Amino acid sequence: MARIAVIGAGMGAMATAARLAVAGHQVTVYEQGPTYGGAVGRRTRGGFAFDTGPGLLHLPAVYRDLFVKTGKRPLEDCVDMVQVDPAVRHVLADGTEAVLPAVSRGGAAAALDRAFGPGTGERWNGVLNRARAAWDATRRPLLEEPLWPDWQVLGRDPYPAVRKSGLLRRRPPTLAETAARELGGPAGELLAARVGAYGLDPASVPASAAVLPYMEQTFGSWYVRGGMRALATALYERCLERKVSFVFDAPVREVLARAGRAAGLLLADGTEAAADSVVCAADPRGLGGVPLPPGGVSARGPGVASRLTLFLALRGERPAGTVHRTLVHSPGAPVTVLRPDDPAVVPDAGHEAVTVTAVCPAAGAGPAPGPEALLESAARAVPGLRDRLLWHEVHAPADIAAATGAAGGAVPPPALAGADGRLLYPANTTGLPGLYLAGGWAHPGGGLPHAGMTGALVAGLIVEGAGFRGSQ
Repeated sequence: MARIAVIGAGMGAMATAARLAVAGHQVTVYEQGPTYGGAVGRRTRGGFAFDTGPGLLHLPAVYRDLFVKTGKRPLEDCVDMVQVDPAVRHVLADGTEAVLPAVSRGGAAAALDRAFGPGTGERWNGVLNRARAAWDATRRPLLEEPLWPDWQVLGRDPYPAVRKSGLLRRRPPTLAETAARELGGPAGELLAARVGAYGLDPASVPASAAVLPYMEQTFGSWYVRGGMRALATALYERCLERKVSFVFDAPVREVLARAGRAAGLLLADGTEAAADSVVCAADPRGLGGVPLPPGGVSARGPGVASRLTLFLALRGERPAGTVHRTLVHSPGAPVTVLRPDDPAVVPDAGHEAVTVTAVCPAAGAGPAPGPEALLESAARAVPGLRDRLLWHEVHAPADIAAATGAAGGAVPPPALAGADGRLLYPANTTGLPGLYLAGGWAHPGGGLPHAGMTGALVAGLIVEGAGFRGSQ
């Protein structure tokens, strides 16, 4: 039995801790803040409750596998998950709307034909077919396996360009160029908006980013009743069941090294915590001594994007037939409006809780949109918003920084193939033996499923050694 010290208590950290504890290790988690969950927090006021981080879960199989592998009770016995259907409603700048159903290629095509004219759905499905090819080519190396030593091969965009499109004559196309060429018009805006909501710029990321809307449409979007904080609580309780220890309000100053390998942690109060291995599941840029892998993969430079969120308390019940998620197309990144049908997040049936989120620069990296701009966008998705508004609160990048420790409150997006590897993250192993990276700032990047998958990768590397190649 080895002693494992984990830095951070976010979702990736707890996923790693639970798997290592099941393998028989003594695991202690050191969290700089007062609670678990990292970005997956909860804001409550006057009977209203709001998610401070992700409001929906994609690829729930990642957490189903985690709960199966770490205890007797499966995920569905620990949280109440419901699939969101329709999957998303788009509100374009000119007021045009398109409502896409969940996990239905035919239904999505029909909805797009109705909104934008015959043939639009066929073109949309053609793009998603090519995105599926990119997903099939990259799913294992980008999600299920440790980063390959020859990670440079992932620098090539796996999205298959349409023949005679002309997009490969100079360089691989961006997602925005692909959307304009293969979809055109409003349908192209829909693809770009779905990618932009992840904090990625469609004008600069490769066409492989189309795997993100493909993933949503194929595997669905899921809501956890009570809010996503309930998922974090279930994972925390699973860790406690597996005898994982948590130390809160314990910032880490540095990783200790002795005899050429990680040997524990030095806490901010001067306390030393000895360990046989260390897992950094927080932003490693906050630990200057963490030796990241050499090459372009360590120079990825994510972290200039954050989120600005408004929590809206509305009088009046949620109207029947309201779509859970709406993307409001606006200059710059789209605005996401979440309207859950969940009695647990409102004081009574005569009120509604709405969350409005926009991508913005991390604190200190540029100006963020003001709350009034988000309210204007939300009013395009919620009829009568101004008259129904009781109060609103702001969750800014500084609040994310306080909860996660990430510089400027940065929110890491998922890793992507292409762009010469610039959209990859540091490998889960480091230049210091015994030191591993987990969570959204390590391979395979941000997002609930990707951060959760780091638990399987890091636990496999620690338990099975450097030869671990992922689950089969």
